[in-house]
Amino acid sequence: MSLRRKGERPLVKAECNCGGVAFEINAELKDIYVCHCSICRKLTGSSGIPVVIVPNKDFRWLRGEELVSNWKKPDADWQSWFCKTCGSTLPGMNDPDTMFVPAGILSEGGETLRVAHHIWVGSKAVWDEIGDSGKQHQNGFEA
Repeated sequence: MSLRRKGERPLVKAECNCGGVAFEINAELKDIYVCHCSICRKLTGSSGIPVVIVPNKDFRWLRGEELVSNWKKPDADWQSWFCKTCGSTLPGMNDPDTMFVPAGILSEGGETLRVAHHIWVGSKAVWDEIGDSGKQHQNGFEA
């Protein structure tokens, strides 16, 4: 099923490192949310994970959905999705209506994105210095 009208191009395209998994987003993206919690730091091996939040209705897999695997942290309400072939972090369920999409895998259409929020700043690594103007939240995102 196509998300766009005939002749309309997707606004954002992305793929994993090996190119086996690809998807498109037919929505204008503006804000990046960077999570600094210890779980996201361990997932990425860095200071956190920058993501965009996308309505499910605007997201479409192009190829490789069978290569998407996930891991659920035992005794926690957290899981991650990744490519079985290359290990790239992939989009996953944020809540019943939206997905989180790792900003680093966007290949087209992310030129206007800016970091708007840093969440779980209270758990960031001691060496992590936030150097942009994104609003900082000690815990999760408060609207």
